[in-house]
Amino acid sequence: MATLVLGAAGAAIGGSIGGAILGVSAATIGGFIGSTIGSVVDSWIISSLAPTQRIEGARMDNLRITSATEGAVIPRLYGRMRIGGNIIWATDFREESKTTTQGGGKGGGGGGKVKTTEYFYYASFAVALCEGPITGIGRIWADGKLLDTAGITWRWYPGDEAQTADPFIAAKMGAADTPAYRGTAYVVFEDLPLGNYGNRLPQLSFEVFRPIADPHTAEGLTQAVTMIPASGEFTTRRRASARAAAARRRRRT
Repeated sequence: MATLVLGAAGAAIGGSIGGAILGVSAATIGGFIGSTIGSVVDSWIISSLAPTQRIEGARMDNLRITSATEGAVIPRLYGRMRIGGNIIWATDFREESKTTTQGGGKGGGGGGKVKTTEYFYYASFAVALCEGPITGIGRIWADGKLLDTAGITWRWYPGDEAQTADPFIAAKMGAADTPAYRGTAYVVFEDLPLGNYGNRLPQLSFEVFRPIADPHTAEGLTQAVTMIPASGEFTTRRRASARAAAARRRRRT
């Protein structure tokens, strides 16, 4: 409508001025300018009246835990071992949303607005590993892939008889209701992003270190091991082979 109205108005104004530019009448030039301005106005009106299209990403209604078993056996390990864990505590997921808007006549173009809302989920939980005490945790795998712990808040507890309750769990449950899980080595994660794992807790496994330190065993009594250069079973065999080869060469010559 604005294209027609402003086009007619521009032609009328150009006709009243009269004359011509490069052989084109002022009425024609005025009508073209008015139609162009009217087209922009029409596009703006149409885009402002068009309903906003809303797109929402997938949302989750509950936290899916894949490795929590009541009454599971607490394993005991020695040396270094890769071991899975058992979920012993978890909060409900934490949801964050991000909305972006596109369209809406940007640059004078038509079309309605498109609002896209994405949802991101985080979970905090504790994983029991084995009977303690342990001396450390090495690599961590999530769904079979190495977990990059940079930027992730996590802690591990050795499982000795003097360990205290985790402060994050205590803040959620109350200090009086939070166990210290003495005798059990476990790991606590805070706000682990779940987007890369299908919005669920991934299957986790840990490289756990628990050296044998019993003074009544050979491993506990061993203080150090000295390796003498050029000694050992395989070195002796290589020397014998070298002497035999030298003898054969001498016989040939």
